[in-house]
Amino acid sequence: MIRIGPAGSKALTGLEELREMSKDGLNAMEIEFTYQIWMTDKEAEKVGKDAVEAGVFLSIHAPYYINLNSEEKAKIDASKKRILSCCERGHYFNGNENTPIVFHAAFYGKDTKEGTYKKVKEEILDMQKMIKQKGWKVILCPETTGKSSQFGDLDELLKLSKETGCGITVDFAHLKARNNGKIDYKEVFEKLKQLKHIHSHFSGIEYTAKGERKHLITPNLEIKELLDWIKKYKIDITIINESPDPYRDSLKTLKLK
Repeated sequence: MIRIGPAGSKALTGLEELREMSKDGLNAMEIEFTYQIWMTDKEAEKVGKDAVEAGVFLSIHAPYYINLNSEEKAKIDASKKRILSCCERGHYFNGNENTPIVFHAAFYGKDTKEGTYKKVKEEILDMQKMIKQKGWKVILCPETTGKSSQFGDLDELLKLSKETGCGITVDFAHLKARNNGKIDYKEVFEKLKQLKHIHSHFSGIEYTAKGERKHLITPNLEIKELLDWIKKYKIDITIINESPDPYRDSLKTLKLK
């Protein structure tokens, strides 16, 4: 199965909007809490019921202000609080299916890659204890990041998933930006084929030698290339478009599928 949909906004949360998405053939949307968690539990419960009725699978992007490897414990605690607040909202979204909670996990800072990994793993496991205790139907899905200064290359996240049971979010544009504009899809999908389902992001990307600069409209040729590899490997995947025009680019993806 291939789910396709946009990175959404506060405006796109009502039943009619979700029904319009479904009518257009889209069946996924990522709720963006990137700057603040603007939804209450009560509102999340309503949105979740509307989404289930409309047949649209929801995920959440947690705030950008997250660093599980900060030198300051207060910043780590605040980061975990933001992620867990997203988990509380996401619990209401998808009926009996776990809601993906997407976040950029950490910066390496002055730490080594190994030290950063150890710290992120520790904090992931700690948050999973809370998730289990609360009975929240969510799955933590740290995202592949677009800059070499950020924790989150594909190998790190696959190892993290294997050792903690968390999910991952594969941002194909970020993988491209981390590698100076190159992406070896065969190598990527050989690593991903072990996963039952892949939550992913996709868009065009502008990058520098340091990595990601900004997201761009998704070129048709790049959409087609990704879809061809997905079909070749028979991957079960959700593709969330994060371009400046995510709805229209999601429709382009659907037409090229």
